[in-house]
Amino acid sequence: MTARTLRTRLLLAGAVLASASLTLTACGSSGSGGSSAGSSGASAGASVAAVTADPKLAALVPADIKAGGKLVVGADASYAPNEFQDDKGTIVGMDVDLANAVAQKLGLKADVQNAGFTAIIPGIGANKYQLGMSSFTDTKEREQTVDMVTYFTAGTASAVKKGNPDKISADDLCGKKIAVQTGTTQADAITDVINPACVKAGKPTVPNNGDKFDLQTDVTNAVVSGRDQVMMADSPVIDYALKQTEGQLEKLGSTTDSAPYGIALAKGSALTPAVQGAVQALIDDGTYKQILQKWGVEAGAVDKAQLNAAVS
Repeated sequence: MTARTLRTRLLLAGAVLASASLTLTACGSSGSGGSSAGSSGASAGASVAAVTADPKLAALVPADIKAGGKLVVGADASYAPNEFQDDKGTIVGMDVDLANAVAQKLGLKADVQNAGFTAIIPGIGANKYQLGMSSFTDTKEREQTVDMVTYFTAGTASAVKKGNPDKISADDLCGKKIAVQTGTTQADAITDVINPACVKAGKPTVPNNGDKFDLQTDVTNAVVSGRDQVMMADSPVIDYALKQTEGQLEKLGSTTDSAPYGIALAKGSALTPAVQGAVQALIDDGTYKQILQKWGVEAGAVDKAQLNAAVS
């Protein structure tokens, strides 16, 4: 839903701006579409092997959840390839496959429900969801509210129309029309990093602190249609958008400041050790790698599931 919270480092007038640690990361909610950025497209990867329950991990599941037989997972299904709706309206993606595998490892079934990105963490606090898997970046600020089990790394990336017709430099986005998803790290970066630097340099700021959309699919379409000049999102979202728009977009500059994604759970939840153990078991048995390869995001793989491991 890309942001979901990443530190964004941007260059301006040849100087490196200080990295800013941002809190709302929607990194992980981006659904880039088909030829016009609207359709989702199936995964090109191989199928994933069935997951067998681990009795020791299943024994860690709280009794009330075990009795219900499922994990209720909140995900903003507009952030392909991490979580999005396919042409039949089914919620699919890397996070969805991982949620299903975690649940199976714990002897449960995942019930992945579509939710607004900014509503997921409050929904965990209200016991509406037991997990949040929506490309949330693990940050110290988030960890004050929820537990975060890390499982992936991603950075911030940008894209423009193919050929970069406006000759935009990744080092200077002052005055450019930038499309972002509401509530993301990238949206925060415009307000907290880019525009202050533009003011300091005596340059025009990004209009309206960015063109904000509730859905990442609309962010992608805004650039494809020419409404905006640049889109900013999590690196796997940008990479997927480049493929799904069939050559209508190109990456601008390089990916900056990678940070971990985390599965969000209620603070101090008795379920947290079970989920952390399940993720690590999936890493160890190769299922995790298969899922990442299926969605073409293996570059973000980690080898250890950590609890509340944010560095900023």
